[in-house]
Amino acid sequence: MQGLLLYVKIRTNFGILELFFYLMFLFSFLSQPIIFLAWLVAMMVSVTLHEFAHALSAYAQGDATAKYSGRLTLNPFKHLDLWGTIMLLVVGFGWGKPVPYNPYNLRNQKWGPSLVALAGPGANLVLIIFFGVILKSLVLGGVLGPGNMLYILMEMIVVLNAVWFVFNLIPIPPLDGSKLFFALLPSRLDHLKASFTVRGPLILISLIILDRLLNLSLFTSLFNLIIRAVEVIFGLSLI
Repeated sequence: MQGLLLYVKIRTNFGILELFFYLMFLFSFLSQPIIFLAWLVAMMVSVTLHEFAHALSAYAQGDATAKYSGRLTLNPFKHLDLWGTIMLLVVGFGWGKPVPYNPYNLRNQKWGPSLVALAGPGANLVLIIFFGVILKSLVLGGVLGPGNMLYILMEMIVVLNAVWFVFNLIPIPPLDGSKLFFALLPSRLDHLKASFTVRGPLILISLIILDRLLNLSLFTSLFNLIIRAVEVIFGLSLI
């Protein structure tokens, strides 16, 4: 019983500390409204294009489920999830509404789901290249500086999409990379795919929590690596 009480006490204290950290993080944004606004717009643009790409890929392959569900649109409010958006704004980690599609309607049954899934990270990559090139051109031309609102917005878009691009390619359900991973596995392992699909979200959340609790910073290192790579490619100095 004492061990249980100690565990509860530790978990309670940890929860309070985490809540305090997240609130301070949010307050720091609110104390810098320009950065908060840039983060909000960058998040809306990124989530919208990511989810729209899923819907467009499914539609292009013969499935109209997303279209009839109102998801084949660039209206951000059709793609934003309430709690996922709050998490994105507060802790920088969240999600959009999953795009519905029927894999049996896709013309290519084996690779179709992978193409639908990879369309999301593909959209993130397009945003990185598009805004990275524009940002670099404006900086070289002396049009924008680091304190400019437009500079901050485009910088946020590049950084956010760089992180989402690599994160979504992790081959753990429900992330997009898992669909490609499943397509590469032989059909005799279908029972393992089904089991991994069910347990994947819990595994992913557990890895994220353990990464924080054990202070491993594996995800942070991965994200910093991709951001540094983007900096090198475009010759920029990002956040």
